[in-house]
Amino acid sequence: MKKIVLVLILLLIVTGCSFSGLNRNNKEDAVKFKEEYEKLNDTKNASGLTHRAITIDSTNPFVYTTAEEIVKKIENKETFYVYFGSAYCPWCRSVIEKVVEVANEKEINTIYYVDVWGGEDHTEVLRDVYALDEEGKPTRTHEGTEAYYQLLTYFDKVLSKYQLTDEEGNKVDTNEKRIGAPNFIYVKEGEAIKRETGISSKQTASRDELTEEMLTEEKEKLNTFFENEK
Repeated sequence: MKKIVLVLILLLIVTGCSFSGLNRNNKEDAVKFKEEYEKLNDTKNASGLTHRAITIDSTNPFVYTTAEEIVKKIENKETFYVYFGSAYCPWCRSVIEKVVEVANEKEINTIYYVDVWGGEDHTEVLRDVYALDEEGKPTRTHEGTEAYYQLLTYFDKVLSKYQLTDEEGNKVDTNEKRIGAPNFIYVKEGEAIKRETGISSKQTASRDELTEEMLTEEKEKLNTFFENEK
């Protein structure tokens, strides 16, 4: 019996596995994710608004990747979860603690993470950006990456319309869809099956104080989303 246990331990060491189900790279990314999000706690953004203080479990399931790698996974017909967001996104900071809680409860070991705002100045580089011109028509002011446009095609059936709001509060369509932030997407064998934001319907502003009612709804939505497809 002792020999069998010893062999199993040696196999775990050789293959780089651990009893937690996370390999070394996952653990390194989990710590990086925790540090990236927590370092903004109570700091102010460029507009003087305060970032929500959050606490991220160091055993979170996030693995850093790129839009290009997600395209490859889709084309390879893989099954996975992916999160599009940013530490600087206030809506993302509203739900991320509950996402980690639910994912850990359901023993989901890997959620790929694509940061939609890259670069040291955290400008938006992944997605395209539209603004309304003087005539109130949507005009593209920033080009998205090639991989982003590929993902728009692959995720088309689960994405929402990209709309702008004019000065009178009217919605204006850009005739394009959008990968929002936060967006959690489940891909099964290369096909996008479902998308979730995790945001409570009771939360009307990104920096609202999160009530127990809001947190309960977040968890309900995320529990439904993270139910693995059969």
